[in-house]
Amino acid sequence: MSATAEKDQFTGLILLTGIDKPGITATLFETLAPFSLTVLDIEQVVIRERLILTLLIACNPAHSEAIDVDLEELAKTLDVDIATSFSSAPISSIAAKTGLVHAVLLSPKLLPSAVAHVAQTIRELGGNIESISRTASYPVTAIEFVISNADQKVLKASLARVAIDQGVDIAVQPGGLMRHARKLVLLDVDSTLIQQEVIELLANKAGVNTEVVKITDAAMRGELDFEQSLIARVALLSGLPEIAITQVQSEIALTPGARTLIRTLQRLGHTVCVVSGGFHNVIDPLLKELNITHYRANTLEIVEGKLTGK
Repeated sequence: MSATAEKDQFTGLILLTGIDKPGITATLFETLAPFSLTVLDIEQVVIRERLILTLLIACNPAHSEAIDVDLEELAKTLDVDIATSFSSAPISSIAAKTGLVHAVLLSPKLLPSAVAHVAQTIRELGGNIESISRTASYPVTAIEFVISNADQKVLKASLARVAIDQGVDIAVQPGGLMRHARKLVLLDVDSTLIQQEVIELLANKAGVNTEVVKITDAAMRGELDFEQSLIARVALLSGLPEIAITQVQSEIALTPGARTLIRTLQRLGHTVCVVSGGFHNVIDPLLKELNITHYRANTLEIVEGKLTGK
C-alpha cells in the first residue's frame, strides 16, 4: 500500500534591500495586508545602514501576480529593491527545523580564515548554516552560527581543533528553550577572568618568581597535586609586606571582554560565580567592582603587616 502523498503549499519568498529608514517594514506589511496570506518566516538585519529583509509567505497562487505588481510599486515608493519568488513545496520542507546547534566564534580581531574554517568544518560534518549574526562587537567580535543537521558532540570536538589552529575561541551548545533559562555561570579567575596569575604577581614582589614558576610547571607535569603546589608556592611568599597586595591589585588586568560578559550575564538574570586558587586579599576589590557576590578563594595569612607564607 503506497503512502499518502504529502501536500504541497504555495509560498512566496520576498527579498527587500535598500538604505534603511523608519517605516519600511510597516509599509511592506501594510501593502500585503489586503491579500489572503499568512507569514511563515521573517529575517531582518541592518548593516552599515543597509537593510536586508527576507519574508516567506503562504498565499493563494492566483494572487501572486497581484502581489508582485503591488510590491513593484512599493519598491519605487520606498526607493528600495524587492525581488520575489513563488513556488510550491512540501509543507514539511517549510516547517521550522529542530535539533539546532549554536556555535559562537569569538576573537579580538576576527579574520576571514577563521570564519572559513568554521564554515568548512560544518559543511564537512554534513551540517547546514541556517543563520549567522553578530552578538558582540567590542572589545571582541562574536559571531553566532545556528546550524542544522549537526551532531553537537562531534561538531564541538571538531571546532575545538579549529579554535586552537586559528587562535580563536569557539563555544558550542544545543538549541532549545534551555538556552534562555537562567543559569549559574562559573568562571576561574587566574588567566580567565584576569590576564595574569595572582600568585606570580605576588612572587614578583617577593623576588621568587623563578621558584614559583618551577613549582607550577612541576604541578602541570603531574609531579605535584594542586594543594601541594599551592602550599609550596605560598610558603615562598613568607615575609612579603602586606602593602604588596595593594600594589598587585593595581596591576591586575581583566581579560578583554570579561567586563562586558559579566555585565551582560547579570542583566539577563544569570548568576555569575568565580572560583580561584588565588586569594581573597587580592581579588575582593575587583569582585566588588564587578558586582560578583558568589565566589570561593583562599586567604593569605597576615601577621604584623607581613605574609606568613600560609
